[in-house]
Amino acid sequence: MKDVAAVLRSSGIAPIDEVDGALDLFGDTDEAWKNLVAKGFFTEEEFFGAVAEYSGLEFVNITGINLSADVISLLPGPFCREKEILPIGLRGDHLFLALNDPSNVQISDEVGAMTGYIVAPKVVTQTALRNTIDRYIRADAELDSLEGAIAAEAGEQEDDAASLSDADNDAPIVRFVNLLISQAVQDRASDIHVEPGAKELRVRFRIDGVLHEMQKADKSIQAGILSRLKIMADMDIAEKRKPQDGRMSVNHQGQKIDIRVAALPTVWGEKVIMRILDHSTEKRNIESMGLSERNLEIFREAVSRSHGMVLVTGPTGSGKSTTLYTALDEVSTPEKNVITVEDPVEKRIEGVNQVQINNKAGMTFPAALRSILRADPDIVMIGEIRDEETAVIAIEASMTGHLVLSTLHTNGAPESLARLVEMGVEPYLVGSSVAAVMAQRLARRLCEKCKVPISPDANHLERLQFPLEALKSTKIFGPVGCSECSETGYRGRVSVVEIMPVTEPIERLIVAGEPASVIRAKAEEAGFVSLRQDGFRRVLQGITTIEEVMRVTS
Repeated sequence: MKDVAAVLRSSGIAPIDEVDGALDLFGDTDEAWKNLVAKGFFTEEEFFGAVAEYSGLEFVNITGINLSADVISLLPGPFCREKEILPIGLRGDHLFLALNDPSNVQISDEVGAMTGYIVAPKVVTQTALRNTIDRYIRADAELDSLEGAIAAEAGEQEDDAASLSDADNDAPIVRFVNLLISQAVQDRASDIHVEPGAKELRVRFRIDGVLHEMQKADKSIQAGILSRLKIMADMDIAEKRKPQDGRMSVNHQGQKIDIRVAALPTVWGEKVIMRILDHSTEKRNIESMGLSERNLEIFREAVSRSHGMVLVTGPTGSGKSTTLYTALDEVSTPEKNVITVEDPVEKRIEGVNQVQINNKAGMTFPAALRSILRADPDIVMIGEIRDEETAVIAIEASMTGHLVLSTLHTNGAPESLARLVEMGVEPYLVGSSVAAVMAQRLARRLCEKCKVPISPDANHLERLQFPLEALKSTKIFGPVGCSECSETGYRGRVSVVEIMPVTEPIERLIVAGEPASVIRAKAEEAGFVSLRQDGFRRVLQGITTIEEVMRVTS
């Protein structure tokens, strides 16, 4: 930012001695005004408002505004990112250009020559501009251009920690990694996979549970990219033969994003997997889960008990933790002592005592549970039952006046009861302590902007045991693809569940050692609805597709 001193002195919004001190420390740069903002002398809006007034231009607030794709496309995305500008409107032969450095008079001439319009600059805050660029311009093209710059420097800077540190935010490798993470967050990705191959480095994002290839880069940049990620996650960059775990935090559009990082050695080099953690503090209630009336009643009754065990089961990434957090949000009150033991703690909940597992320090699930039970809890949540010792302690806790919530890795609700017995828990303990079991999956949700009614083949639906009678009074929909859903036809995910209460007939079957198939048949006699049938309910609601239900329940 040019002429910082003149702007600040003319604005009168900051003490002159503080202005001079910031300039002595940082010089005439962005850091001068950022330092003064951080000290609370004025806000970013006040500063750029003063910049606009000093320059004789209009200050505008572009936070959250909707822009025309046709206007955005007037300038190349990488050019806008590099110059920190964005076309935001068009009126006649005038193009409104958002920028935060009006002293750069050459940019208006350059944009005018590129577009053929008369450029009318508008001053915006740097944060709002960068956030809006992230919203409307994908980073793919700039990632491609940065790849060449990184490859050119690879021979000189490989594994040089100093060159990869946060001190040089303009270094190609640093910018490449920052853009990659920013794009993943913008795309609502849950995971980023950085995978080395024989001749190239591949990057994939997991969006709505499905992996999408986002970037392919030359093998020569692999070492620099992986080293940068390991530095950010506080890992040992010299260790390449053993798996490592770490964490990092980044800022995206003013929000702190926590990322769990794992490095796994493969034959072509280390693969890095980054899990983007959701730390949303917004409370959810059980109604928001979209359960059927019967399932909602069973689940609410189970988590409202004073004792017993409630299990949520399903594969990795099926939303088990989110379901338990939702239950905790509802049942934890100031009158109850709620303690959780998790590995890792993925969401922090106000009023809940959350314990992080640390195997190296001896804080294992069994050790943590023994200590927790001496802390007089009313409700205990166990992140996962992994072994016989944890299972036995959890079962005993549920029988001694505690409500225990936990997860288990099995395919269905009846199978969970058999799994506990296989772990070594006595069948009579399982039958008398478990209140209910929920199995769940996550199916992709149809994009509301582009979904269309379809007429599927009746014979195919009959083979799938789809309720054909329901089609007489409702329509089902299929995906198309639009800009809103990145041309996938889906945006977001929806839960598909089966819930089985452990009734007296079910308990007798468990004690008798009957297999899961017999338990399932008995539950169906009492109205139990399977995962697939619950998925078909979601199809009839117009929320998802038959293909998605079959994908997650087959």
